[in-house]
Amino acid sequence: MVFSMRVQPVRRAISVGLFMAAAGLCSLAQAQSGTPVRLLVGFPAGAGSDAIARTLGEKLKDVLGVPVVVENRAGAGGQIAATVLKSSPADGHTLFLSHDHTISILPQVVKNPGFNPATDFVPVAGFATFANVLAVSGGTPAKSLDEYVKWVRTQKGGKETIGIPAPASIPEFLVKMISDKYKIDVQPAPYRGSAPMTADMLGNQITAGIASVPDFIENHKAGKVRIVASIGAKRQAVIPNVPTFSELGFSNLDDLPYYGIFAPVGTPQPIIDKYGDALQKVLAMPDVKQKLTTMGLTVGYEPQGQFAGRVRTYTQAWEKIIQSSGFKPL
Repeated sequence: MVFSMRVQPVRRAISVGLFMAAAGLCSLAQAQSGTPVRLLVGFPAGAGSDAIARTLGEKLKDVLGVPVVVENRAGAGGQIAATVLKSSPADGHTLFLSHDHTISILPQVVKNPGFNPATDFVPVAGFATFANVLAVSGGTPAKSLDEYVKWVRTQKGGKETIGIPAPASIPEFLVKMISDKYKIDVQPAPYRGSAPMTADMLGNQITAGIASVPDFIENHKAGKVRIVASIGAKRQAVIPNVPTFSELGFSNLDDLPYYGIFAPVGTPQPIIDKYGDALQKVLAMPDVKQKLTTMGLTVGYEPQGQFAGRVRTYTQAWEKIIQSSGFKPL
């Protein structure tokens, strides 16, 4: 009788384990059945994240053998797309391509974002880092940050606005840092994404903007805007002549933002592994790496555990900056 009582919990544990394994294999089979994979993007068509998603989606389709459909759920700095991911079934049919703003920053600056990355999402893999940069429009003569500051002082009475892709974002905190360091009154002008902000810069409606390298790089190469400063511990390979904010006397701006793919929490590990392996194969393709590099990304595959560690470290670094700025969650 004693033996029987001891055996029963073991049998139950084995049964539960077999059930979980069977469920994972069932979900994996469903993911391989030809059902399209939704790749959510939190920004509009034409933005940097959208171009990256379409580049990866086209190749992932071939590797996975199923359609990969990029779905733009733009608005609120990726918040809308994140809530869609949270409400999606954990069956491997919905993924979220996101950068640091939605995952690391939004939960710290919005009181009720509607999602918690730590409990609602699971990282699949990381694939790149990038830099946020300050760019000036063609309507200013400035070719450096110092020249832009001098121009604001002499031509604008020391007051100006700088475009940012979303409120309460890293670009907004960078605007405050610029204002504090140079003792000028520059205020952030929030947009719904980098595409409309860049359009206003090209039309000389605003004189400067802060966004990612992929958002500005093509117009920078064409001479339509000029990138004048970049975050990071070292200069970005795609813009080697542009100094870092650290070189210009700013501190605590060495950690680079990231790009990665996320799935709803509860997605079976075999499916996570399958997508991670597929992404690694895509990133190894020379044409993909070259295209993403040209966009201003530093490409590098990070498996689930390594990427999760990067997200934690980055989130903690910006938590200190946000708290020290005195910012109150919206």
